[in-house]
Amino acid sequence: MGLIVQKFGGSSVADADRIRNVARIITETYKRGHNVVAVLSAQGDTTDDLIAKAAEINPHASKREMDMLLSTGEQISCSLCAMAVEAMGIPVVSLTGWQAGVQSNSSYGNARINRIVTERILTELDRRCIVIVTGFQGINKYGDITTLGRGGSDTSAVALAASLHADLCQIYTDVDGVYTADPRLVPGAHKLDEITFDEMLELATLGAQVLHNRSVEMAKRYNVNLEVLSSFSGKPGTRVKEVVKIMEKSHVSGIAKDKNVARLALVGLADEPGIAFRIFSLLAREKINVDIILQSIGRGDKKDISFTVAKSDAGEATRILEENREYIGFDHIDVNDKIAKVSIVGAGMINNPGVASSMFEALFNAGINIHMISTSEIKVSVLVDLDDADRAVQVVHNKFFGEVELQSAL
Repeated sequence: MGLIVQKFGGSSVADADRIRNVARIITETYKRGHNVVAVLSAQGDTTDDLIAKAAEINPHASKREMDMLLSTGEQISCSLCAMAVEAMGIPVVSLTGWQAGVQSNSSYGNARINRIVTERILTELDRRCIVIVTGFQGINKYGDITTLGRGGSDTSAVALAASLHADLCQIYTDVDGVYTADPRLVPGAHKLDEITFDEMLELATLGAQVLHNRSVEMAKRYNVNLEVLSSFSGKPGTRVKEVVKIMEKSHVSGIAKDKNVARLALVGLADEPGIAFRIFSLLAREKINVDIILQSIGRGDKKDISFTVAKSDAGEATRILEENREYIGFDHIDVNDKIAKVSIVGAGMINNPGVASSMFEALFNAGINIHMISTSEIKVSVLVDLDDADRAVQVVHNKFFGEVELQSAL
């Protein structure tokens, strides 16, 4: 008998029938002799609906009150699921984040988990109860409810699995596992049996929406046995682990796309030491994350620096830089939010020359222009026009996985 943490996303609990299906999966695991802790997200679009309701009342509501409101979505899905399990005659208890002992910092709207006091959960498990916990939320030192940011239920599940020393953490979603690209958008995308933590972290950070990047980071840190699978198909999923058997054979494991990107270019900067520090320290002070950075070769006494931020941060970043134009010293800012980032990820890339050039060749043959390039040991990212993003993912996927698909069909 082991302890299994199972997380179910919003699409898995979207209506009464799907909640009953989740209850069936949980109880079947329980009946096999396992202790079960289930972590649930809010139903379907509940969180978006609650945000819209708040905007009707106060478009500038405090983050504390927004957390108070948004936490109710997970409570609804958890209590309803507990009722479904009750109807099956299985002992069950639903707990809010604070009842489950999830203690966080006070960054309302995007809190980080500090620790989990597992006493209440362990007590319920000793009574042979299924424990259903609200994802996405915790409590801070002031006794206020906090939320962990979008995708935070994944992080809740992994944190619980780490704290409880669970044998397995299963993340149930609406796809069968981790694919080489989004199977809903890319014909020919195929499921991976396993993928490394590092690859999954890159894919999650670069736009793949299967797992929240913070959950992958935590799973790697605490070596959580992690699996991504479908709550609808019943098929085996994708294991996320430190080392995979096929790592040496595979150059590229997946392709991700991120449309939440804006590029800012500071034109006419002085070609002197300290300019980059002035720019990025100002943005860091306001907690604006910067991704791809490109600095031109100085010509005369001038140079340009281009970088990307989340599209939602573009306005704030522009305001900060404009307010400090004299301190930084630049001619003007060019902002482009009609772009997207397309990335390839693979642990085998570092030992296989030519992977980047193959990606560039695919984009060239499709007539897709590259604006910026960023590389690391296991990923290559490019910025392309937003209108070209979907086609870019498809042609790059065809370049790396087309022959595999053809061989498997023969």
